[in-house]
Amino acid sequence: MAKATGTRAAASSTSGQKGAAGRTRSAAETEKIRVALVERRDELQAEYDASLAEITELQRGRLDDSAGDDQADTGTKTFEREQEITLANNLLERITQVERAIDRLGEGNYGWCERCGNAIPVERLAAFPSATLCVSCKQLEERR
Repeated sequence: MAKATGTRAAASSTSGQKGAAGRTRSAAETEKIRVALVERRDELQAEYDASLAEITELQRGRLDDSAGDDQADTGTKTFEREQEITLANNLLERITQVERAIDRLGEGNYGWCERCGNAIPVERLAAFPSATLCVSCKQLEERR
């Protein structure tokens, strides 16, 4: 996860096509953010691929040694498999979010709230590089 820190640092270098002070992001800054987002997407994809391999292994193990299992063993194996599937689905959602951030960067919309149009604070982008909502709009969304 060492690269994730680099991703956050690069994503935090600016808050949008124009910064909060109205400054236009340079091509170098945009490229730095794009590279960081692509690296993060690739990290998540590797985690997703490993998760799918784990699911396959759990499934294979379930078929190979399930003979003679009692209900508790079967339940444990089912729980582990369902947990891995949930993790894989979460990783896939995060990959989609990062890909969407890359698209928004290319369109010049990265760093701007999709709801109110205000700049997303640099600190928020540092913590969550694929954020699409400012803090206020995200809080409103979560209250619903």
